[in-house]
Amino acid sequence: MIIEPDIESSTSQNMLDGNHRVMIFAPWCYGHHPTYVTHLVRYWINSGYAGQLHLLVTPEFLLKHHDVVSIAESDGNQSVYITAMTEAEQKALDAAQSSWGRSYRQYRLIVDYANRLKATQCLLLYFDSCQLALVLGLPLPCSVSGIYFRPTFHYSRMAHATPSPREWLQQQREQIFLHRVLTHPKFKTLLCLDPFVVDEINQRFKAGKAVYLPDPVESAVASEAQVEMLRTRFEVKNDRKVMLLFGRLDDGRKGVAQLLDAVSTLPNEAAGKLCLMLIGFATPEAREQIEARVNQIRQAHPLQIISNYDYVPEEEVQAYFQLADIVLAPYQRHVGSSGILLQGAAAGKPVLCSNYGLIGDLTRRYQLGVTVDTTQPSEITKGIIRLTEAVPDEVCDRAKMQAFVAQSSPDNFAKIVFQTL
Repeated sequence: MIIEPDIESSTSQNMLDGNHRVMIFAPWCYGHHPTYVTHLVRYWINSGYAGQLHLLVTPEFLLKHHDVVSIAESDGNQSVYITAMTEAEQKALDAAQSSWGRSYRQYRLIVDYANRLKATQCLLLYFDSCQLALVLGLPLPCSVSGIYFRPTFHYSRMAHATPSPREWLQQQREQIFLHRVLTHPKFKTLLCLDPFVVDEINQRFKAGKAVYLPDPVESAVASEAQVEMLRTRFEVKNDRKVMLLFGRLDDGRKGVAQLLDAVSTLPNEAAGKLCLMLIGFATPEAREQIEARVNQIRQAHPLQIISNYDYVPEEEVQAYFQLADIVLAPYQRHVGSSGILLQGAAAGKPVLCSNYGLIGDLTRRYQLGVTVDTTQPSEITKGIIRLTEAVPDEVCDRAKMQAFVAQSSPDNFAKIVFQTL
């Protein structure tokens, strides 16, 4: 089943009007956020919009993402502007002791910079962490839309998602918050990465403001030379099947600890045929913990383990997925979508994924690979063995994988955003 975005119900403003000044609030440096900013900036420039696009980022973003800065600076129309908050403002955000405290500080930044930039619209790149002002009905200087990553109130109707008491309370809170947000006079569009929640939001809250936004993925294929360069760079043994865990590795929800426990119990015969690649950022403290566990496994097992904690430029990402034979997504009761599923599907590689929530449902619906209870290392081990022994077409449906990717082009993502602001 392909779920097409429904943007007809939203009133599209004429983005070619030079009076529009769109501010994208993006105070994050990792994960989806830099990729989203890149797609939005490229689409804005290529579409020749006559308004102004302002990116509000952190000083750290400017240091980490020269590629995005270069794209913005290449704008011949001079309609894209990057504004960095002060280092003091970034430190204040980082120092917030609670999600409510961080949300309020984000609200103050949104109001301050929207007024300074004379914004007519604001896009919250991560709506989930910015809800406070809307829930409380605080005043905003312009219309606001947001990308909704992690709705959960519908999870109880998904397989393997019976809520714990804490999760049940979270689901009730979400519904109360959504009602408040959707009735805020300045709130325009809720861009949902979860396709299965849009109709329910629109029907339940009678606001008609929810729109499905497919998570974007680049479909460009890396060259064989790029893939072989990675193989040579990391000295991947040619007789090994490569298992790839990609993304931020210091986040407990990624399941790094459970994965390492799982591979440590692989039979030697199976381990000797595998290479595990851990690719992604980790703080020095987390890196030390991961490496200590990795070294224990290396000493006791024939499994090849490669770790790299450096930032991976966007143009190299797909090469890692093409190098892989198996893509790992052992999230721990993860809420929301995952770009890892899309990257794996774009490369045509089977995924070993959590059976919980949206990512489990998408993996089963589009037959992207194998789902297991990833909170149990023994189940991860069984899943790895199954994938290493199976022919890919036995666990994946190529046509459904490509259909999953086809609806998620970067241009489609950006088009929906700008048409619904």
